[in-house]
Amino acid sequence: MRIGIGAAIVLLLVALGVTVAVTAIGQVGHSIEVPANQSSAEPDALIAPSAGSTGQPATPSSGAAMPGAEVPGVFVHVLGAVAHPGLFELHQGARVVDVVAAAGGLLPTADEAGLNLARLVADGEQLYVPAQGEVPPGAPVAGQTDTGTGGAAGTGSVVAAKVNLNTATVADLDTLPRIGPAMAQRILDYRAAQGRFASIDDLRNVTGIGDKTFAALKDLVTV
Repeated sequence: MRIGIGAAIVLLLVALGVTVAVTAIGQVGHSIEVPANQSSAEPDALIAPSAGSTGQPATPSSGAAMPGAEVPGVFVHVLGAVAHPGLFELHQGARVVDVVAAAGGLLPTADEAGLNLARLVADGEQLYVPAQGEVPPGAPVAGQTDTGTGGAAGTGSVVAAKVNLNTATVADLDTLPRIGPAMAQRILDYRAAQGRFASIDDLRNVTGIGDKTFAALKDLVTV
């Protein structure tokens, strides 16, 4: 009887041992599969840096075009009473004073009052610096156009409206060539004494206005 009980106990212990061994083997087999899954994912992680590196050269190539962009200059043809007339290239935003400096400056005979040194110049412009007592080149253009604006574009001289002899003030007349404050006052005195100017030829009747002065004024005045 005791032998039978002992044999049953031995069989029970053997069964428990087999169960523990099988469980241990199963756990060891599962732990081997986990590193295999992790190692299989590593190649995917190595691909990401290569994709990023292929995008890096695009940044320098996109910015490489910027240094090649240059701002074009402006070309101005300078004539008249300057030291070195000719064609000059200046930077964008240049003014008449810059053009005059590039041409070596004004001659002693230049009429500086006929220039607006602060004016911006345009590409392709021709700038004429008049001498003292010289009729500006814009004067004949004003005689050929009724509005005084037809020849202004693309030239160095701004064509002004004609001065009306019947409404002009001393300041208006003083802007004309060969007319100073004294001569302007004589014109007003003549108008006050004789009445309105019937034509610009009446200017010849004003004391001090000869043929040369009239020739300089006839295309710049109206009645």
